[in-house]
Amino acid sequence: MNSPVLQYDDIQGTILRGYRVDLARHFVLSIRDPAAAGRFIRKLVTGQDGLPRVTTAERWLKKPGCFLNIGFTCPGLAALGVNAEQLASFDPAFQLGATSAASASAVGDVGDSAPAQWIGGLADGGRVHVLLSLWVAKDPALLESLSARLRQSFADGFSELSAHDAQALPDNQVHFGYRDSIAQPTIAGAPARKRQAPDDQEVVATGEFLLGYLNQSGGVYSVKPEQLSRNGSYAAFRILEQDVAGFDAFLNEYAAKAGIDPELLAAKVCGRWRNGNPLTLRPDEAGATLPADQLNDFNYVNSQPSQDDTLGLKCPIGSHIRRNNPRNGAVVGTDSSHHRIVRRAMPYGPAYDPLRPTQAARGLIGYFINASLRNQFEFLSSQWNLLSDFVKSATEPGNPDAGNAVFNISGEDVFLGVNSAADSSFTLAAPGRMGKNNTVLKGFSRMITTRGGAYCFFPGIGGLSYLADLAAP
Repeated sequence: MNSPVLQYDDIQGTILRGYRVDLARHFVLSIRDPAAAGRFIRKLVTGQDGLPRVTTAERWLKKPGCFLNIGFTCPGLAALGVNAEQLASFDPAFQLGATSAASASAVGDVGDSAPAQWIGGLADGGRVHVLLSLWVAKDPALLESLSARLRQSFADGFSELSAHDAQALPDNQVHFGYRDSIAQPTIAGAPARKRQAPDDQEVVATGEFLLGYLNQSGGVYSVKPEQLSRNGSYAAFRILEQDVAGFDAFLNEYAAKAGIDPELLAAKVCGRWRNGNPLTLRPDEAGATLPADQLNDFNYVNSQPSQDDTLGLKCPIGSHIRRNNPRNGAVVGTDSSHHRIVRRAMPYGPAYDPLRPTQAARGLIGYFINASLRNQFEFLSSQWNLLSDFVKSATEPGNPDAGNAVFNISGEDVFLGVNSAADSSFTLAAPGRMGKNNTVLKGFSRMITTRGGAYCFFPGIGGLSYLADLAAP
């Protein structure tokens, strides 16, 4: 794939770069005075008045101590002066917004996860205009001083609906105990990453993550006006509360029912052991953590029987990582490279201590970035996380009697599915025709509850300048 030359200084950094920091604060803002809001945006573009400047994807010689990015919802762009005809050119899901009934249903935000239950003003999608995110490397005092400076500056133009903090856990873990941020798509033209080794997955077209470039289908996502249609991207902002005690109870109860070790069940529902090793490469025990150049260097289908996992006997077809990136597995519709997303999320809440469990809220907060909310984020959620019939008929190479892939997946994603006790299901596959030897776990409850969300648009730096001038000429 030909890699275009990208203008890193015109692209918001979080789209193409993982900052790898310890602290974050996400401000949810509502525009009260568009002219004052425009002046604030201009200050962030230029770094005036001692404010942190919007971070771009430019290379740095010395890592900065802080990073800042800004996104706008559809009502936010309208408040700044983008007209209805122009907004009609944006992604259909973005226009509806995360609180719409259609969007909520598509991604499983129902019941306790429904938008009406969301915190921090996020339930009223019409008032949520801006997501302003500040990341700080290590210093809590710097986070507070910069937050105070930002609040003083945006007070004239915005009402602060809420602010949400995140803090990294040791060893880059999430509250469920898994090592995170292992697999991100390799984007054509993006800066090389120091901490993610190359793998054998397809390089994904730039246009899957940035407007104005060719995407995997050979088309180009674009919007009006032209100033917003180059180097912009969309993101689903999510606050996902994790029921860690409930997950531990699930592992103990259902591992006993399946006759396996709880840690093996934890690996099966995720697709990786908690140390990050993929089941495809380490099917029997976690072992020592594999080198970085092996952690993500695998596929599920291989012509060599000893290396093949078409049937999900090693890594279940319904596991979290396999649902969200089937790699070279056979799936209905286009392949996985058409539906990749960039994940920029961090844990929030206190670390969980099983010896002293508390009811404190804890989970994951951040962005899921793509150039099409409808075809990437919502597709993953609605088709692969919430359904099990997206898998094509496929047999193990040279051994059709071992079974067929379509019988070796059931239910929804254990982590991101709705999973009511009445209809939840997860399949542990075993060789045999039509799944006759499979173990199917049923009756467990939802592990993650959505506590907030918003669909936002990250303009390029030129687009930010355009919005500033539009609102405050």
